[in-house]
Amino acid sequence: MQLDHSVAAVVTGGASGLGAAMARRLARHGVKVAIFDFNETAGEALAKELGGVFCKVDVTSEEQVDAGFAKARQAHGQERVLVNCAGTGNAVKTASRDKATGEVRHFPLANFDRIIQINLVGTFRCIAKSAAGMLALEPLQDGERGAIVNTASVAAQDGQMGQAAYSASKAGVVGITLPIARDLMAEGIRVNTIMPGIFNTPLMQAAPDAVKEALAASVPFPKRLGAPDEFAQLAELMITNGYFNGESVRLDGAIRMAPR
Repeated sequence: MQLDHSVAAVVTGGASGLGAAMARRLARHGVKVAIFDFNETAGEALAKELGGVFCKVDVTSEEQVDAGFAKARQAHGQERVLVNCAGTGNAVKTASRDKATGEVRHFPLANFDRIIQINLVGTFRCIAKSAAGMLALEPLQDGERGAIVNTASVAAQDGQMGQAAYSASKAGVVGITLPIARDLMAEGIRVNTIMPGIFNTPLMQAAPDAVKEALAASVPFPKRLGAPDEFAQLAELMITNGYFNGESVRLDGAIRMAPR
């Protein structure tokens, strides 16, 4: 697929971090970008910068997702590109003992469900609704109607201590990639997933310098944190290379996460 002014795209979690880098890269090609995010201030500012449209969306809400797609399509037409970057995480052991009191605790199941709902169900919700819209598009010359890129994590394969919920949600995103690509193969819609390693996102920037330096040193090569635009560069390749389909690809400097 060629990226130009004739293409509309939706980027979830597009107000910051990996999503913002993706929105900027698409906009540089002239793509009409709609940003889905619940951070209204950052989302509106980026949409104004890019000449796009901001849609306040919580991906766990069916109503907000529907309203977001309706607003984006009213502004730009039916999207041919969806990039799912909305997500969150936490770090809580499955069961643990308080060292001071000896009290035993377990992972709050409501928190486990919340991570699954955002990272996995939210991603699938946006895929299903975007793909349904893409079916109405006329196929391009090569028969393609659209391209979808999802964001998982290296934690899908080597989650660390406390990452049971996060790893499960991201492994789920990896797990749905090939079946969805097969579901949509007759309609000319490709689906791929990126599994990022440790990236220099706003969340990481808030960490102490010593923590960031230690994390960077743990990457085999290059010994640094990933740049959000490097994620966007791979996503762009997945969109523009018509033979790229049904794949989940690590982007991590060859890191394999330690238990903690």
